[in-house]
Amino acid sequence: MDKEIDLRPEHGESTPRAVAVLATDPAGDAFIPPHTHRRGQLIHAISGVMLVSAAAGSWVVPTGRGVWVPGGMEHQIRMAGEVRMRTVFVEPGTRADLGSECRVIHVGALLRELIVTAVSLPLDYAPGGRDERVMELILDEIEAAPALSLYVPMPRHARLAALCEELVRDPSLPATLDDWASRLHMNTRTLARLFQRETGMNFGAWCRQARLLLSLPRLAAGASILEVALAHGYESPSAFTAMFRRTLGVPPSQYLHRPG
Repeated sequence: MDKEIDLRPEHGESTPRAVAVLATDPAGDAFIPPHTHRRGQLIHAISGVMLVSAAAGSWVVPTGRGVWVPGGMEHQIRMAGEVRMRTVFVEPGTRADLGSECRVIHVGALLRELIVTAVSLPLDYAPGGRDERVMELILDEIEAAPALSLYVPMPRHARLAALCEELVRDPSLPATLDDWASRLHMNTRTLARLFQRETGMNFGAWCRQARLLLSLPRLAAGASILEVALAHGYESPSAFTAMFRRTLGVPPSQYLHRPG
């Protein structure tokens, strides 16, 4: 059962400075219930996988990704396993280019290290010094990061979302349209239409993209292609590599060694 945790808005908004970075390391499978912040946020996990849901949609967010949530937008966060979450809070009006809509971005090595560094800075850091420059550079990097098309939207339909969350927690699980339709007491055509309407993707494409995206943290941590392929529902490393190349344009080994 998910463990509900308290993430008080004032923790990131009580500082007089325009930017604050806070760390949250909840227990496994924790849940942050619907809430709002006056400030905009970049929600990022330096390890683990999060499911972030807001008015604009829901996304699977593994290590190496972040979601920008504008101030005032209600959202909730569900952790899949052990997550180390880092949140950048930004005062409204600080940077117009941060945007007023949710978006998923790549959190590269520089931005990640800046965020990790900023966690240890005092909330009332002195203006004009090194601490403030770290915060300004974080904003520069968020602004410069392109929005990603490679993300996995989550459905709002509660029972369908529960099945999707099962796959996120264990990507090795078999998943077929017929089986899910049976579990939801629907016929396959009805489920196919529902899935397309809820996620903007067909069932097969969603499963492939979810498994592929969730494989990236394991690959980055040094797991072999064989280990990752079997852990994410593929019958062989070659099948995984072929899907990886079709989706991302390069094989897994080359993707992980790209700059940034």
